[in-house]
Amino acid sequence: MIGSDLCKIIDQACRLVGVKDCNQCGKCCTNYGGGGLSASSAEIEWWEIHRPDIFSYVNDGEIWVSPATGKPLDRCPWLRKLPNRDKYICRIYHDRPDDCRHYPVRIEDMIRDDCEMLEHKDLANPRKAQRALDGLMVNSRPPVLS
Repeated sequence: MIGSDLCKIIDQACRLVGVKDCNQCGKCCTNYGGGGLSASSAEIEWWEIHRPDIFSYVNDGEIWVSPATGKPLDRCPWLRKLPNRDKYICRIYHDRPDDCRHYPVRIEDMIRDDCEMLEHKDLANPRKAQRALDGLMVNSRPPVLS
């Protein structure tokens, strides 16, 4: 019950400042999963040692390459749609690349990607929305300098 109450309070606070929490619509993952992402050499090295299952989808520094064919995949191999729901999960969420961890960075990216975290009031005041986004993402990525 406490967790439920806390979620409601966070949701209300986000509505006041703009930009909603992620609802797992999967648009970011489906838009960028097919060759639109990169990983640092440090991430790749870590996967090689600690997550060989992830590393198997790396080829010559490129990520999400088929281990069987060596060709880039059309979408992220770790993205799964939940049965009978319009939600997606990342099976490597805690070990995902920084490209994924840092998304979304800019309100402009969210608009282009039709991100469902945006609200209509965010479009009217993108600077305020950017500050709200930076607040939501404070533990996930560096802030955007404007």
